[in-house]
Amino acid sequence: MCGDRRRVRGASLIEVIVFIVIVSVAAGAVLGSLQWSVRASPDPMIRKQLLAIAESMLEEVLLQPHTWCDPTDVNLATATSDRDCASLPEALGPEPDEDRYGTRMPFNNVNDYHDFRMAGIRNVRNEAVPGLEAYAVVVQVSDARLAAASGDSAEALRVLVTVTGPASSELVLEGYRTRHAPNAAN
Repeated sequence: MCGDRRRVRGASLIEVIVFIVIVSVAAGAVLGSLQWSVRASPDPMIRKQLLAIAESMLEEVLLQPHTWCDPTDVNLATATSDRDCASLPEALGPEPDEDRYGTRMPFNNVNDYHDFRMAGIRNVRNEAVPGLEAYAVVVQVSDARLAAASGDSAEALRVLVTVTGPASSELVLEGYRTRHAPNAAN
């Protein structure tokens, strides 16, 4: 019986050493995955910030009117096409001297935002938003045709907002604005 105890103790020592090696390897793997998880933890915050910026910009653009004529045009309320405008009809891109941040000639139509770029997020008063210096926005507006319920084509604009941020992160949102009330300035 004494001989059996010695063998059990010898085998137990080997088992303990094997156990320590296995636990060490497993602990290393767990700690390695935790390290990766901690390193990637800011990504959800960056993703949420990208989404908030893109949604805000898309909403700003889509809330603008989509009219035949510039909203300051005297024929706005009676125009039935862009040929009826007293001044320049609306076209992709801002009219001369229009600026998103301008107080004299601000953007006043969806298509004015075509090819708008902003590096470092700024509000509509042209004030830098603290903490968002590493983000950038590009707005692309293009013609789109959507089928109306009657089968006719209704004129629409497709708005793509692309936001880039830290660590090469990028988010694209898309929206459409139809010309549902071409004679309404809002």
